[in-house]
Amino acid sequence: MLLSLFPNLNLRNPLEAGILDCLLRMHLESESASDGEEGGGDIEMMQPETATIPAKQPKECFLIQPKEPKEDATKTRKKRKKKITDVLANSEPKPGTPEDLQKLMKDYYSSSHSVIELEELNLPDSCFLKANDLTHSLSSYLKEICPKWVKLRKNHNDKKSVLMLIICSSAIRALEIIRSMTAFKGDTKVMKLFAKHIKIQEQVKLLEKRVVHLGVGTPGRIKELIKQGGLNLNPLKFLVFDWNWRDQKLRRLMDIPEIKKEIFELLEMGILSLCKSESLKLGLF
Repeated sequence: MLLSLFPNLNLRNPLEAGILDCLLRMHLESESASDGEEGGGDIEMMQPETATIPAKQPKECFLIQPKEPKEDATKTRKKRKKKITDVLANSEPKPGTPEDLQKLMKDYYSSSHSVIELEELNLPDSCFLKANDLTHSLSSYLKEICPKWVKLRKNHNDKKSVLMLIICSSAIRALEIIRSMTAFKGDTKVMKLFAKHIKIQEQVKLLEKRVVHLGVGTPGRIKELIKQGGLNLNPLKFLVFDWNWRDQKLRRLMDIPEIKKEIFELLEMGILSLCKSESLKLGLF
């Protein structure tokens, strides 16, 4: 009878089945209560002194909604991706080596060069200067790798060129480097080779007008100077990478993707061939 009153009930649904069960129990209890009342009347006529049995009150029915299974918090929680700053913060300072540069070169060029071309890019050990072991200041390191600097500087008269290039990651770092080499440079003519607040045309004119011994700058601006003919690499004797210094995010020179890309592009603009001919030496400060 109850099913005919609720034809749309779905007995497979726990909630709807519970409703039906509750209604059924309430219906049965009400029927039993009414039967008790009728029977009690007969008893009262036959036995007037006997107390009537009170009718049972229908009990309240509470439906308990089935609990939805909770998702495991550990499964749904996404793992935090490690950032390069997290890795570097927990790692001990380790000085760069020529092997580090060779490996980075191989990884960078592997997608665009064949196996034979990659072998040709390998630099001989003789083109590398002694790397900084983190005990040197810049001046002491430059004095060690270039003990005859004063003589070289005096014999250099070519314009639009430098004897030494120091490559760093930013203009601010370039200024710090220039200030920190006071004990080394003496009468050395130093030029800033970065883009911040300096137009490239002004740098080209300065290189054309006067003799410069040492340039400090970013790889992007040095690349542009070479492209525009403002800087000739043939007289270059020393190329020093500001390898071990870390910025506020604890990144070294080669940890910054755009800087690394520009450095490898710069190497292909004649620097690798100069290294193989052993006229140019590489240093990692």
